[in-house]
Amino acid sequence: MSELPRSDPLAAVSPLDGRYARRTASLSPYASESGLMRTRVHVEAAYLLALSGLDAVPLELTEAESNVLCETYETFDAEDARLIKQLEVDGAAGYSATNHDVKAVEYFLRIKLDDSEAVDDAERLYPWIHFGLTSEDVNNLAHRLLVKPAVETVLVPALQELRDELVGLAHEYSELSMLARTHGQPATPTTFGKEMAVYASRLGKAIGRLEAASGELSGKLAGASGTYAAHHAAYPDVDWQSFSKAFVADLGLEHTSVATQVNPCDDLAAVFDTLCGVNNILIDMNRDMWLYISDRYLGQQTVEGETGSSTMPHKVNPIDFENSEGNLSKANSDLSFLGEYITTSRLQRDLSDSTVKRNIGAAFGHCLIGYRKTQAGLGKIVPNKQVMADELEATPEIIGEAVQTILRREGDTEAYERVKALTRGKQVTLEDFYELFESLDVDESVRKELLALTPSGYTGLAEELAHTLET
Repeated sequence: MSELPRSDPLAAVSPLDGRYARRTASLSPYASESGLMRTRVHVEAAYLLALSGLDAVPLELTEAESNVLCETYETFDAEDARLIKQLEVDGAAGYSATNHDVKAVEYFLRIKLDDSEAVDDAERLYPWIHFGLTSEDVNNLAHRLLVKPAVETVLVPALQELRDELVGLAHEYSELSMLARTHGQPATPTTFGKEMAVYASRLGKAIGRLEAASGELSGKLAGASGTYAAHHAAYPDVDWQSFSKAFVADLGLEHTSVATQVNPCDDLAAVFDTLCGVNNILIDMNRDMWLYISDRYLGQQTVEGETGSSTMPHKVNPIDFENSEGNLSKANSDLSFLGEYITTSRLQRDLSDSTVKRNIGAAFGHCLIGYRKTQAGLGKIVPNKQVMADELEATPEIIGEAVQTILRREGDTEAYERVKALTRGKQVTLEDFYELFESLDVDESVRKELLALTPSGYTGLAEELAHTLET
């Protein structure tokens, strides 16, 4: 049997790069090794440009040289990524293998400057590349510069689309009455639209929390032990704290003012925790949708040529909701692990978090698949209005709450007990209620009010609530 080439999705170790590759492609710029390389180049080049702006530092860059530095990351491509990997693993352009991914980026910048006709004396710039920095100064910034857009330009828009889909369902089916269940038992009726509005509201608030957490990502640039020691030793008169704060702010991040070699990852953990909250809302909804389909409250549009079961031709399985539940559960497992692990470090630094952080993209990938699958599931559902109506008619006991509440209003001290005796654990009909109403010593207007009660009409303000949200 011939082996598939590694580039073939069928040979991928992870389903994210295999079976689901096309669904996670939008995360590739932020979750791939190439993306991390490009962002490291960005940080190193931006740092060199910032150093050249310090009066105390004898580093001058021409406009052309500054443009070359910007181009190193703005035009970063596959060949650049391969060169960095070659520098790390095999060596290239006269440099021995670094066996160090950040050092490879430093040498890559040297090569790019050497190769540019716009730079007259590239060697004079060598000492200033990565000047006074530790690898973590570059890495902590790079990771956050990847996480932030991954959340804000990929995950959040997908969630917004999902919320809008829910709002649309809430509006469309605001009047569609259905039996509610609490503890799995028949309860006060609701409308399908109002139930969709609940999830739209929860999701909207969770998106806001996620955006806030992403907006608070912070970066550190303070040297090997977080003391600015190398910077201060070289140029003690420079206000390195202010320089660091301005540099990090220019990258679009908050500034971590006090740190060890490691930037404490509480900010990343907050993003991961918030994502878990988002996912829990959708897992909850996926399970409810599964139950609605199981109860035949919802049907599903069929897809031409699709197979529901290998042995039962009639089946239309809720596969999208099930797939989403599985992916979001996997994502939450990964996110919880990440949040717990990356917030700890032995003393000032250990490298165990380095390999762990490379899995952030995988967690995000499972999130994205889950969001898209939920949206696909919602796009297929068709409420079965007749089944909903039949269930309401078959459970008239659910108006008991309204009956006892109206009787309480009229001063009946035994109202609850009266309805309980009629309905609890019994099969009742509307006629049983009518007999009760006829026996009551109440005004005729109250009796008419009671007689007008129906299971399908007892939905309170559900229709209004379904319209409280806007897309």
